[in-house]
Amino acid sequence: MPDRITANLPAIDFEATEAFYTKLGFETVFADSGWMILARGPLEIELFPYPDLDPSQSSFSACVRVADLDGLYTDWLAAGLPGAGIPRMTPPKLEPFGLRMFALVDLNGSLLRCIEEPPD
Repeated sequence: MPDRITANLPAIDFEATEAFYTKLGFETVFADSGWMILARGPLEIELFPYPDLDPSQSSFSACVRVADLDGLYTDWLAAGLPGAGIPRMTPPKLEPFGLRMFALVDLNGSLLRCIEEPPD
């Protein structure tokens, strides 16, 4: 297995968080009362309980780097997320730093910066 790193993000409620990410194509790899791991192919999110988190005050985030940004965005459109509020998803656009990106904020207020990896 190649080297990798996974995001560790908070979950106010594991059941609700699992349902949210299931709509995005993730499957539960592991879950107990203190930890949950969700995977969508090579993309993994590890979650820890944080029942008192205020989603509007969350500063948790992760970068999701993918080769096919438009494909991921199209897949996630099926979840029907709004463009504002919490949760939300913004459309892909070219950022000032030179890469295309879209943003997803989950129901816990965590930001996923979905970034298109440039071709080699």
